[in-house]
Amino acid sequence: MKGLKGRPELYTSYAQDMAFLNTRPKRAWTGALVVFALLMPFAVTDDLLMLLATGFVAAIGAIGLNIVTGYAGQVSLGHAFFLAIGAYTGAALSGDPDGRVLGFGITSLPVWLLASGLVAALFGVIVAPLAVRLRGLYLAIVTLGLVFLGEHVFREWDSLTGGPGVGRPAAVPEVFGVRLDRPSEFFTGPQQLYLLMFVLLVIFGVLARNLVRSRIGRAFAAVRDRDLAAAVIGVDLTKYKVLAFAISSFYAGVAGALLFVVNGFFDPGSFNLLLSVQYIAMVLIGGAGTISGAVMGALFITLLPRITRELPAVLPFISTDATGVITVFQVEAVLYGLLIVVFLIVEPRGLFGIWVRVRNYWRTWPFSY
Repeated sequence: MKGLKGRPELYTSYAQDMAFLNTRPKRAWTGALVVFALLMPFAVTDDLLMLLATGFVAAIGAIGLNIVTGYAGQVSLGHAFFLAIGAYTGAALSGDPDGRVLGFGITSLPVWLLASGLVAALFGVIVAPLAVRLRGLYLAIVTLGLVFLGEHVFREWDSLTGGPGVGRPAAVPEVFGVRLDRPSEFFTGPQQLYLLMFVLLVIFGVLARNLVRSRIGRAFAAVRDRDLAAAVIGVDLTKYKVLAFAISSFYAGVAGALLFVVNGFFDPGSFNLLLSVQYIAMVLIGGAGTISGAVMGALFITLLPRITRELPAVLPFISTDATGVITVFQVEAVLYGLLIVVFLIVEPRGLFGIWVRVRNYWRTWPFSY
């Protein structure tokens, strides 16, 4: 028996209440957003499409970090390390075997994308036992060490990375023999990359949403809220902490492999502490413990540099090079920290929390009290 007409939140079964899109407004808004996103390539310039494609990839990585930090409660500052693992795995597998850096010539996107995620997940499983013995600040410091360790290894491993300041080409986005980064008969390269990244974001977002609504997701929440209590009621802490790190690392590996497909080139200096801070900012600004919040935060942080690049035209003391009092790059670094502090104090639930408050206001309007 279905819910009564006019009572969209009246359910007669548990399955109806747990449905992925359980109300008519949710289905309508989701459909409208998908249609809007699919029409976007025909309405904006290619450079903005490339920026949005980067934001979609960043959202995949942010969802991964949100799983281990927002849902499982394990603080990780080493996300840049797992992004690097995925990036170099994908680039090496799809690279030219006769090139100056390591390459195997496997250009099929599904193959190198899956391999990138699995290799990163393997490293996540290796690191995960530390999460069983450590927590809080101690775990954060250990994962932070991974970033510096990775920087050193990738800087010295020239045959794989190309070396500092030189770098190597990113993975080749080829599906069924078609290069998606090159113009086709109907679409430009940026349009194809935008649509590819959007489709992948939808796939990984739906998978993550279903994961956190499952038994595994409930176990993650129990570990996050109070791990000792979770152990008392029968939750295997070791199993679920390892699983959280593995899944998060898989998402990071996939995002790392895709991240530089957009601009086609990267070097070891791309995976530094600032990149980890950016992903922490995505999760905290978007809303920890929410899939939608991770997507919001990723798009916000990705589009932020586009805004700061316009500041020199308004504020003369800000410049795009070292000649001014302060550069736009310094402004961006300050904004990341400032926004994290502001959101933690003013709106701990992030952008998603703001959206929920606005939605609830209009749902009960004009009786919003």
